[in-house]
Amino acid sequence: MKDICKIIVLSTILISFGKGQCDEGEVDLWGECYSINIVSLDLTDSGLTGEIPHEIGDLTNLTSLVLRYNELTGPIPPEIGDLTQLRSLDLRFNDLSGPVPPELWSLDSLTQLRIQKNQFTGSIPPEIGNLTGLTHLYLYGNQFTGPIPSEIGDLTNV
Repeated sequence: MKDICKIIVLSTILISFGKGQCDEGEVDLWGECYSINIVSLDLTDSGLTGEIPHEIGDLTNLTSLVLRYNELTGPIPPEIGDLTQLRSLDLRFNDLSGPVPPELWSLDSLTQLRIQKNQFTGSIPPEIGNLTGLTHLYLYGNQFTGPIPSEIGDLTNV
């Protein structure tokens, strides 16, 4: 019984002080704490797995998000639309899938969008034309279907 009590106490301590216990003003992403005031997050080739956490949307000051060359799966969370300051989004060379969320097409501060070499599906919507500040656009190596929308012609800086 004494050993069980020790295990319970030690487990409680580890849970309380282990990864994932962020301070106020911080967000837990992949077991690490990041300030909500961070403006650039580059986790290139960091061995990340699983889905992009919904909490990514809490980093509302981000201007650059780079998660390339990892093993991320699943969809881009709709909370990506909360990153209204985002100028560069680089998700290339992962295993992300599903349709690109409509919230992404409202990020009109984007200058670089690199989502190539994933498993995205569905069509490229006409709302891509909203991203008129784009200078770099990489969509290849996905499973997109349907025609390329004419609104892509509105991206005169690409």
